[in-house]
Amino acid sequence: MTPPKLERTLSIIKPDATRRNIIGAIIKQLESSGLRLVAQKRLRLSTEQARSFYAVHAERPFYDNLVSFMTSAPVVVQILEGEDAVAKHREVMGATNPAEAKDGTIRATHGLSLEENSVHGSDSLTNAATEIAFFFAATEIFPN
Repeated sequence: MTPPKLERTLSIIKPDATRRNIIGAIIKQLESSGLRLVAQKRLRLSTEQARSFYAVHAERPFYDNLVSFMTSAPVVVQILEGEDAVAKHREVMGATNPAEAKDGTIRATHGLSLEENSVHGSDSLTNAATEIAFFFAATEIFPN
């Protein structure tokens, strides 16, 4: 029998959550779901970094507000590893709008609004690889 293939995905704990000091509670939910942290750092995004990271949304009406929000306080960027990590992380996060998120998900538990929804997660393996490379050098990733 072939062992399950582990995936990696990017997770960001957003400014609304770092301001409220609920980083540990969010990490506990992630780890309790079976995801493992293999890299993590706290940083404050510059405007240039936020614009670059969210460039895919540059033409959307919420882009400038998103950049302002993501630079308003520190974030915690982390790499999660596990079986079907992208899908598992998205399930644990819940719907983007906390009002629509299933009970027990991070966004239902901690999200304040559509914008202040506490977490970001990669939406595909391809995007996960790109997003991980945006924040982490290979020498910063420590698999177990």
